[in-house]
Amino acid sequence: MATDLGETEKLQIELADGVRSIDRAEWNGLVGDASPFLEWDWLASLEEAGCVGEQTGWDARPLTVRAGARLVAACPLYVKSHSDGEFVFDWGWADAAERAGLQYYPKLLVGVPFTPVSGRRLLVADGLEAGRYGPILAGALREICESNDLSGVHVNFCGEDEAHLLEHEGYLKRVGIQYHWRNDGYESFDDYLARFRSKRRNQVRRERREVERQGVRVEVLAGDAIGDELFEPMYRFYLSTIQARMWGRQYLNPALFELLRDRFRERLVFVVAFRGDEPIAGAFNVAKGDALYGRYWGADEQVRNLHFEVCYYAGIEHCIEQGLQRFEPGAGGEYKQIRGFDAQPTWSCHFLADPRLRHAIDRFLTAERAEAADAIDHLQLHSALKPTPSPGDDGAS
Repeated sequence: MATDLGETEKLQIELADGVRSIDRAEWNGLVGDASPFLEWDWLASLEEAGCVGEQTGWDARPLTVRAGARLVAACPLYVKSHSDGEFVFDWGWADAAERAGLQYYPKLLVGVPFTPVSGRRLLVADGLEAGRYGPILAGALREICESNDLSGVHVNFCGEDEAHLLEHEGYLKRVGIQYHWRNDGYESFDDYLARFRSKRRNQVRRERREVERQGVRVEVLAGDAIGDELFEPMYRFYLSTIQARMWGRQYLNPALFELLRDRFRERLVFVVAFRGDEPIAGAFNVAKGDALYGRYWGADEQVRNLHFEVCYYAGIEHCIEQGLQRFEPGAGGEYKQIRGFDAQPTWSCHFLADPRLRHAIDRFLTAERAEAADAIDHLQLHSALKPTPSPGDDGAS
């Protein structure tokens, strides 16, 4: 792939051969306190395990900007030969391009493979101006796209400020919807339940009791408290969910779980359901800063309401106990809203090289953004949570 981008104000702009080829401390220095899924250990492990690579349609070619020997900016970049594992769906765009006689693949994707979690995508060294280096990255991505006859650049699950910057640089903005939990100063799970109306509050309590009545114990284990013996069952649980769904795609393999066990354990939070001493279900979560991110879940046996306990309630309780401020349980599922996860916008930005395709998608996104805004307003208005009680109000209903 051609990468002769020249120098911009004595900056060297080039594509690296995977995140693994970049010094770990150097890359993580750009990530700082941003999303854990941007960290070297996560991205390099995906590469080393073979989950991403040219053979899987995820050719890792991170874009880097150096001032002399110093890495000053970068973004996680992939050359994609398909649209699987992105969670910002553009299959309709690919179909439209094909009908118009345009080649949609390969394309460029800035994001984290298989991970619908928002976070910074234009990484800039601490102390440097994102307002300067963001446009440099955005322009370099466009130039790579156009000079290599690629269909476009897609920056998925970026931050809101990055979406504004990219829109200013000629990218088209897309708005999606996810359901996130926010910690409103809760001191206990019961304190959180008090925000529900009585019918829903009682239902949550019944769901949690029913798991216990079926002889299942649920534990939350974080960091070093996660034993080595739990990584194999957690991979098995992940696989069980993939195999149970006709649309499921297996992106991960045992080698990745082994690498994460060795490299990434400090970020992990496992919610594990046991029958006796035997793990029968689990949720694989990642924590950093004030946030918990739900990623994978599965079970060896069907236990009524276990999914809600393992994926949501135990995670919320953990957040309250640890003082975490938000819990992002993953993409999809309006059923999350009735359990206290409220609708929040997500952003992605897209540059399409062909003017005809760009114009058609621009019209589509204009309408889609309006629909998303209306949907978020409606969902937030009809939150399962009552408004924060006023002083002296006990919140009873």
